[in-house]
Amino acid sequence: MQFPELIEGRLIKRYKRFLADIELANGELITAHCPNTGSMRRCQQDSARVWVSKSNNPKRKLAYTWEIVEVDDQYLACINTGLPNKVVGEAIAHGNIAELTGYDQQKAEVKYGNGSRIDWLLSSDNLPLCYVEVKNVTLLEEDGQGYFPDAVTERGRKHLYELADVVSQGHRAVLMFCVSHTGIQSVKPAQHIDPKYAAAIKEVVALGVEVLAYQADISSKRIEIVKKLPVELA
Repeated sequence: MQFPELIEGRLIKRYKRFLADIELANGELITAHCPNTGSMRRCQQDSARVWVSKSNNPKRKLAYTWEIVEVDDQYLACINTGLPNKVVGEAIAHGNIAELTGYDQQKAEVKYGNGSRIDWLLSSDNLPLCYVEVKNVTLLEEDGQGYFPDAVTERGRKHLYELADVVSQGHRAVLMFCVSHTGIQSVKPAQHIDPKYAAAIKEVVALGVEVLAYQADISSKRIEIVKKLPVELA
């Protein structure tokens, strides 16, 4: 997926979850929309390099959107949680996720479960329906180890049990970790952050829910799925 032209700056601070003060490379101070409801643990370091997009829509309160951050002065992470669904959808369409090939149709945001929407529903005449729930992974803590979630998520746990329900109905269900951080080399449930979520993953995997992790390559020009990563549930 191509980014629109991004503008580089330095993070001053993130606050009220959805706002970030940034100094652009030309010295201009802006307030950008931060499209991330999580804690963004380790992705909002003081004076970190960031990249923002700019909208020309006059109806928007904030013209700028924070898209990418540099972590530990060496890795790039996409903090816009609206993008992983699109990135994974593009990879599925192009046949770049081996486990999700062979389907004729691909639909986004299909209603299912208890008032939820699945990120991608894959279908084919000769295959069971495949429900794909995408989660964005940006938390790197040590030695290439990534974790999800970065904050307690009751909503995320609800989604896990909804995936287990579709398996019980004879369909496939896939929890897809989109690793939007170039320093992460494997993914684990964040037992130390949300033990209930970590326990729920093990529970639903035992019921037939599949778990995959694929890493995105990130630059100021584009973001795209490039390789599969191991998931450690033990």
